[in-house]
Amino acid sequence: MPTPASLDIDYQSHERVMKLIDILKFCIEDISLAFESWDEPYVTGPGLYFAIVSGHTVRNHADPMGANRWPVSTSRDVLDDVDSFYEATAEVARNRDGAVVISVDGIVQEQMVRFHDYSADPNQPTESHIQYADWMGSRHMSAADTSARPDVVTTMTLSAETGRVTVFDDGEYSTTPRDELYQAWQ
Repeated sequence: MPTPASLDIDYQSHERVMKLIDILKFCIEDISLAFESWDEPYVTGPGLYFAIVSGHTVRNHADPMGANRWPVSTSRDVLDDVDSFYEATAEVARNRDGAVVISVDGIVQEQMVRFHDYSADPNQPTESHIQYADWMGSRHMSAADTSARPDVVTTMTLSAETGRVTVFDDGEYSTTPRDELYQAWQ
């Protein structure tokens, strides 16, 4: 007999969403590898924060990041034109701050956001399973926290300090330092 849970869509294994995640990860990794000044003092590299969401709004748990906007005139749909999406991603990584919200169908929200702490949400269970590491700054901790939300499929970050690429799923993370990215791409 079917249960209500059998009606849920498993976005983690959905083919279109998996392709979306692969494209985002490719873009982030390539931007990290293309920047050649990670070891120079007083230099900040490109930084990114993507959140793939299944809900129709993030209004209740995010605030606009001022004038930080995704360049929708360059790319509105991740899956429509990967080259245009990469171009927009590279620009945002160098010149904008905040999380880029992407729906599971690949449409990018124009307004970049700051997510509220999920751990401060009174509707969240008190026992937290979110993993943090010593190297995480505010962008990464926010991405870890945000990834635990029920309507968030995954989050990804590119560290502006080290070029590290991290993927967050349900409060847990897998990370690849830039030097390991370089070795994997050779």
